[in-house]
Amino acid sequence: MLIDTHTHLDAAEFDADREAMLARARQSGVGRFVLPAVSAASFPEVAALAAAHPDIHRAYGIHPLYVGESRDEDLELLDQRLAEPGVVAVGEIGLDHYVEDIDPGLQEHYFAAQLRLARQHGLPVILHVRRAQDAILKQLRRIEVPGGIAHAFNGSLQQADVFISLGFKLGFGGAMTYDGSKRIRRLAAELPLDALVLETDAPDIPPAWARGTRNEPGNLPRYAEILAELRGVPMEEIVLATTRNACTALPRLASA
Repeated sequence: MLIDTHTHLDAAEFDADREAMLARARQSGVGRFVLPAVSAASFPEVAALAAAHPDIHRAYGIHPLYVGESRDEDLELLDQRLAEPGVVAVGEIGLDHYVEDIDPGLQEHYFAAQLRLARQHGLPVILHVRRAQDAILKQLRRIEVPGGIAHAFNGSLQQADVFISLGFKLGFGGAMTYDGSKRIRRLAAELPLDALVLETDAPDIPPAWARGTRNEPGNLPRYAEILAELRGVPMEEIVLATTRNACTALPRLASA
């Protein structure tokens, strides 16, 4: 059984065929899905999908690209949602220094506030780290949380080592499928296997064989095959290890 540790099943791109898409993923070997919210407006749909499907596990958070449309009252709503039974993480939260028109100070404000909520609730976090690894590590040293996952990791080996030392697993997905992604593929091949988890970020980050199309969780088994090839190990080892790692990073998965 594979776990897709990051997939936005509530996205509008899935409205026309969500149930069929989920059925394809399950048939391919994906046993569980982690669905992180991106804004307070998405909390109800995330909750509804998790309630309707026992294999969908929810996380609540405010994504850095959505802070411009957020209010501090949303943090109060987040605090309430995090008290719900079955929530596996605070996420998707973090910083994004790639998109230039999102106020960095506002991003820092919401990120720090959500780290404090994660600490308060004893929950791990699912991190958005695009071109912001060092800034995020600075906050994590200041506000300690119970680990989690650095989603779509694309940092250096040194940064990877620091995230791992702080109790984080690193998410690898579609970018790893491209031959030109030399650094990501090297990290996937060389980092300790017990530090890696698999994800799709569907409907985003489609794999090399589906460039320009909608990504789906059903692609995850092929990601596992590619990771096995990069590391020179049997796919069964990858399935067992990444599932175990996901449950270590998000302990409530193990008891679900």
